Amino acid sequence: MLAVSCHRSAPDLRSPTAGSGRITLGTTATINTLDPADAYGTFPSSLLYNLSDRLYTYKLGTTDLEPQLATALPIVSTDGLTYTVPLRKGVVFHDGTSFNAKAMAFSLQRFLQNGGSPSFLLSDLVETVKPTGAYELTIKLKKPFAAFPSLLAFSGACAVSPQAYEIKEGSFKPATLVGTGPYKLVKYGTDLLRLDAFEQYWGKKPANQGVDIQFFSSPANLYNAFRTGAVDVAYQNLALDQIRNLQQGATTAGWQIIEKAGSGIDYLTLNLKSPPLDRLEVRQAIAAIVDRPLLQDRIFQGQIDPLYSLIPTTLDEQKPVFKERYGDSDVAKATAFLNQAGYTTTNPLKVEFWYRSNLINDQLAAITLRAAAKKQLGGLMQIDLKSIDSTTAYKNLDKGVYPMFLLDWTPDFLDADNYIQPFMECTKGSATDGCADGSSFLQGSFYYSDRANQLIDQSRKTQNPTTRKQLFTELQDVLGQDVPFIPLWQSKDYLFTQKWIQGGSLEVTQKVPFWTLRKA
Repeated sequence: MLAVSCHRSAPDLRSPTAGSGRITLGTTATINTLDPADAYGTFPSSLLYNLSDRLYTYKLGTTDLEPQLATALPIVSTDGLTYTVPLRKGVVFHDGTSFNAKAMAFSLQRFLQNGGSPSFLLSDLVETVKPTGAYELTIKLKKPFAAFPSLLAFSGACAVSPQAYEIKEGSFKPATLVGTGPYKLVKYGTDLLRLDAFEQYWGKKPANQGVDIQFFSSPANLYNAFRTGAVDVAYQNLALDQIRNLQQGATTAGWQIIEKAGSGIDYLTLNLKSPPLDRLEVRQAIAAIVDRPLLQDRIFQGQIDPLYSLIPTTLDEQKPVFKERYGDSDVAKATAFLNQAGYTTTNPLKVEFWYRSNLINDQLAAITLRAAAKKQLGGLMQIDLKSIDSTTAYKNLDKGVYPMFLLDWTPDFLDADNYIQPFMECTKGSATDGCADGSSFLQGSFYYSDRANQLIDQSRKTQNPTTRKQLFTELQDVLGQDVPFIPLWQSKDYLFTQKWIQGGSLEVTQKVPFWTLRKA
């Protein structure tokens, strides 16, 4: 406190760690493990991003995949099942162990076999992982999957030292990470992580000596720490008003605010087995009366973007089908759809709208959407708001108890497939009975479409980017036609840096590259 006070009294506010070459990053995010085989969350993924390397990553500032521990994109067999990956030489782990094909195979096999939270991402697809040369890795899939290189960029699919870990179901090291990344973990505490620059890193060395990550108990504490200069960087999760206040004060204080369209989306899942949502016209009416710009301005103060497809605007495959078909708050369309379904002001549509009670933004969004529908349609549509905690909601989604639910989605890997298959695919079901198993079943929509299943299968088999894009365009058309889900908004991510910090960057994948941060 004394150090902070001294700096605040100086004419020119400077970092409390000025001259140390270290960066202090503040966050309200939490972590319970740094084991790549078990870590599954946005902030742990960002830490793994800086502490480890994967076969592939994304070129900074883009959605373009590029080799990292690989030296080139994989050679894919004609049947789409075998991926041969050439590996980088001269790489060492933080404990001094040399990296090679055996080490990479060990890392992926451990991810597959130890049974951590994200293990299904690879275990559902991968048949075998074998070193076929000192610096060559061969991966055989159970079924074709064109987006597999993007999946290999998932944070947990990183290389870990075979000397520090074991392959054994349930065996994890939550407070350890021995990878090959630009930083090494030197302290793991409940309120502080210390990362030091790794001197033997094979790639470009960090522009700082290390990063100290300070965990704050509340957004208010993080907000005050940033405003007073107690932290150099603030990332996740400030409240809407706090973000707005920092934006308004940026010019005077010299703060740098990096804003970027994020990869997370929010949407309505509609239960097609729950009357009256089993009627297409009812789902279309709800899609037509939704007012996304109202949410953007009134609730989120510009801190989200309206979304008109399950695929976000950050991907080339996105097509705004809901804007084209239904628009926003189109009273004429909504009224026409409801009249077609037999609803009138004397026989109004009545539907339950569920949201997660522990998320204030969801509550505000639900209240706003109901009020807007009532104002625009009068008594023609009556929405009954109901809430339940997140944990209970997720347990009950596939039981069909919720007619309509406001949910969010963060992709596991950055590809259009991860915004379509987890929603629209059904592995068991029929057009008459709905989905009995598969993605739409787990989402609580129970949507079944032969055409959607065929298109998803084709998109996963073809390696041609142009053909894949055409298939995803058609899938989005099917989405807009059948309305099993209604996309609402796309998140925005924010990174706040002090005026003495340069090199701040925020990636579409929600990752912050620590190695570019430096003090002026």
